[in-house]
Amino acid sequence: MLTALVFTPLVGALVILFMNKEKEQQIRRTALAFSLIPLLIVLLMAFQFEPGAGMQFVERYEWIPSIGVSYYLGTDGISFPMLVVTALVTPLAILASFSITHRVKEFFALFLLLETGMLGVFVALDYFLFYIFWEVVLVPMYFLIGIWGGPRRQYASIKFFIYTLAGSVVMLVGILALYFASGLGTFDMLAIAEHGRLGRFDPTFQVWVFLALFFGFAVKVPIFPFHTWLPDAHVEAPTGGSMVLAGVLLKMGTYGFFRIAVPTLPEAAAQFAFPMALLGVIAIVYGALAAMAQPDLKKMVAYSSISHMGYVVLGIAAGVAGGSTMAMNGALFVMVSHGIISPLMFFLAGTMVYERTHTRMIPEMGGLWSQVPVVGTVLAFAAFANLGLPGLSGFAGEFFTFVGSFPVYTTLVIVGALGLILTAGYHLWMMQRVLLGEPKGSPGGMVDITGRELVVSVPLMALTLALGIFPPLLLDLVNPSVVALINQVQLALGGF
Repeated sequence: MLTALVFTPLVGALVILFMNKEKEQQIRRTALAFSLIPLLIVLLMAFQFEPGAGMQFVERYEWIPSIGVSYYLGTDGISFPMLVVTALVTPLAILASFSITHRVKEFFALFLLLETGMLGVFVALDYFLFYIFWEVVLVPMYFLIGIWGGPRRQYASIKFFIYTLAGSVVMLVGILALYFASGLGTFDMLAIAEHGRLGRFDPTFQVWVFLALFFGFAVKVPIFPFHTWLPDAHVEAPTGGSMVLAGVLLKMGTYGFFRIAVPTLPEAAAQFAFPMALLGVIAIVYGALAAMAQPDLKKMVAYSSISHMGYVVLGIAAGVAGGSTMAMNGALFVMVSHGIISPLMFFLAGTMVYERTHTRMIPEMGGLWSQVPVVGTVLAFAAFANLGLPGLSGFAGEFFTFVGSFPVYTTLVIVGALGLILTAGYHLWMMQRVLLGEPKGSPGGMVDITGRELVVSVPLMALTLALGIFPPLLLDLVNPSVVALINQVQLALGGF
């Protein structure tokens, strides 16, 4: 099932490459159809998934036995929620991209290739395979920004490529160091992690390898101060690209900590827990302050992503340092919650609002609610979800992260709470200027929400509401895997 899940979009990309480029509508529909198949597979898997049963749907075959490389796939409570987010957000992003008219064939082929890379990262259990999928993601996103992006697309795409490639190369050095130092002759992630948990890596070696992995993952998250590529990439990317960049690509970095860095190098993770928590809180406050200063709606949402990913980093650090299952559950919850709220925000900023006002500049907008009430309501819903209104998924994740982290990093959490106030402030200020007041520009003549926009918005809104009202929907899925991870780390730390 996992092979079908990962490679169906790649088959779709190849099918599109052989289609007549003049048949643009047929290409769009083909891309959408192939992106919906992984969603159906994930839903089928959800009925068979057993929380707490460890790795499931495992597939393992010898690939390059001479150096210990195998085709090894599997999923558990940490990766499965991200498979759901990826499989949901990608078809919605493709549907949001139906307005693309330039080089349609290449756009949708690259988008499906991107989906294969993203899904592959979350199921690969062999370092060699993991790294291939990690790099596959880089190429299509570079072209999506560079060809279909905004006025500064070439600058943004090159910056994105250089930053993420530099992070990937340093991460590769760390992976190779683990392979040679383990002496196991395999790239099996779980076997090398077990080797690390048993304290068989030298403490100094652990520190250096953790730093190498940290750099690779930190650039992708992005953790302050490795974040400067993100606002440019988000602002210049086409709407569909921004949706998957915020919804999925950023989560690949934090997933790397959950799957690789923390379980494999527990002692080094514990040593660096406080610096990570500090960087997470800096990201929360800095991202919120930077978002508040942005006149561009899309750039405001981009900086809010930096702020929200800070919660995830804080939760991971508190989970390692204090054994807090609540903090780590909160971190995973924020990953999933932000994975569905941020695509909605970017769809609003890049398409629903922009196509009606012909501007992304907040001071140039006004009175949108009186002109297009349904679009205004969707924007208000997304903004309230993003600022963490109780009853919506944004609140639940931040609440669990802060409550779980408080006993471990009390002062940092108090400082981080300032980010909550700032986040509420810039969202409310944005809504006041965009939705309320007198209409600016040419009043009247605006079309309210279209059918395609409803199809993109409603699933994201429904899931945001469902997770906010009933958090066990996600927590019951992830908690057994989180408890197992923390127990393993605490055992490794206690026994060393």
